[in-house]
Order: sequence, then structure tokens, then C-alpha cells
Amino acid sequence: MKSTKPALLAIGLAALGLLGVGLYQQHVQEMFPCPYCVLQRYAFFAIAAFSLAAAALPPRAARIGAGLGLLSALTGIGLAARLVWIQAHPSVSCGIDPLETALNKIPSAKLMPWLFRADGFCTTEYPPLLGLSTPQWALVWFVILALALGWAVLRRPR
Repeated sequence: MKSTKPALLAIGLAALGLLGVGLYQQHVQEMFPCPYCVLQRYAFFAIAAFSLAAAALPPRAARIGAGLGLLSALTGIGLAARLVWIQAHPSVSCGIDPLETALNKIPSAKLMPWLFRADGFCTTEYPPLLGLSTPQWALVWFVILALALGWAVLRRPR
């Protein structure tokens, strides 16, 4: 493959697809997002935006966009890992706290509450999918996207 553009398009579409999964879980399965879930949505959105923008740019600029997407994925890894830890320690909660209040006042949460409004509790346990909880799946996907974006950043053009 001579270009990273197809990979960047796939990464961007995967991140958008993962946002779609989150919306399905929220609006169909009534799995309400907690503050960390919403922060992870911002990370997936940033990955999608940077990856899709990078796919449309020349190679040098695409590398910068992929790098910004990689930073977003690494942020997502930290957020998902923290939420996995919180769920493993139910005495810790991030429920209705200043983080939720602050997140719900951000303009994007007011413009798109169906996507960026935090209404759930971090310690709420929902049924696992293939043995993993939603935060664990998010962590897996952030790692996959980070590896792919790392490849796009480090790959030398031929």
C-alpha cells in the first residue's frame, strides 16, 4: 500500500461506528452514559475527525493529523482504563459530581444532548457482550485504534 489514506478512512469510520454503538446502547438498550463514557465519546469523535481530515490531506499533513488522532486514542485509553478500574472498585463512584455538572454545561452537550450528555452512573453494571463490559470493549478499541494510528504516524512513505 503506497498511502495511509485508506487506513485513515477506515480508522475514522470505525470511530464513527463505535459512536453509533454507544448511541444504540443509550437510546435502544437504555444504557445511560456516565461522565467517563461521555469523555470517551469525545475521544472517539476526535479520533474520527482527525483521521478523516488526515485522509484528505497531503502525506506530511496527514502524519500530523494521524498524530493528533493517536493522542486522542491514548487519551481514550486512559479514560477507559479509569472507568474499568472504577467498575472493579464499586465503592468509588463518579456519579453525580462536579465532572458530570461541568460536562453537561459544555456547548456540545447542550447542542447535542443525545450524544454528549452524561446521565448515568459509572458503577452501573450492564450485561457484558462476549464476556466484556462496555468500558472494557472501549479500552480494546482504543488500543486497536492507537496501534493503527501509531502505524500511520511512523510509516515511511514509499
